[in-house]
Amino acid sequence: MTVRVLIADDDQLVRTGLRMMIETQDDLEVVGEAGDGREAIEMAHRSRPDVVLMDIRMPGIDGIEATREIVAASDSGDSDDDRLAGPRVLILTTFELDEYVYEAVRAGASGFLLKRTPPEDLLDGLRLAAAGEALLAPSVTKKLMGEFARTTHGSTGDERSVQRIDRLTDREREVLILMAKGCSNHEIATELFVAESTAKTHVKRVLMKLDLRDRVHAVVFAYESGLLHPGDASAG
Repeated sequence: MTVRVLIADDDQLVRTGLRMMIETQDDLEVVGEAGDGREAIEMAHRSRPDVVLMDIRMPGIDGIEATREIVAASDSGDSDDDRLAGPRVLILTTFELDEYVYEAVRAGASGFLLKRTPPEDLLDGLRLAAAGEALLAPSVTKKLMGEFARTTHGSTGDERSVQRIDRLTDREREVLILMAKGCSNHEIATELFVAESTAKTHVKRVLMKLDLRDRVHAVVFAYESGLLHPGDASAG
């Protein structure tokens, strides 16, 4: 399957460079370029990409608001496309600890790529995002956990979140906690003494039962539901 990519960045040189890189790959295709957030929203609706590469700082509507609108449209079923949960949005950042990381995740972003990311890693990131995986560097995960620790202040979660957690088995709850701590499938398997394929199956079931888009939003849910609290963030 060819992965359809929309590039949103206000720097034409950046867009051109990304397009040239992506179009060297037989399984990747650029279906459009947008120079600001409004154009990105409109083009995402028209061209139905699998992945949107989204710069945060753009004139007019910024990348965070554009991400929010694109994700909201796909989650609301405003699409006749059968692809997985609408387009995945990958944020392009200059720094790993960008001040907008937290806001972008809350808006629905499925991961982050640094603008200095090696070409092969960026291309692989597009493929992973299209397959429904989340892209979070360890430093970004730590940033998210720090922000949740600072803002939740020991929240116990609302009743609806608690009811959703009750859908999980004890093992699935363990898996959710490890996911929210930033553990990979391999690390989850090691921690729980199971095969990596088993860990991957548990992860998929957790996301399905909780109606979560991907692992990034498992972090959000775990803190907002009160399953994790400040001081719980370090894995191991």
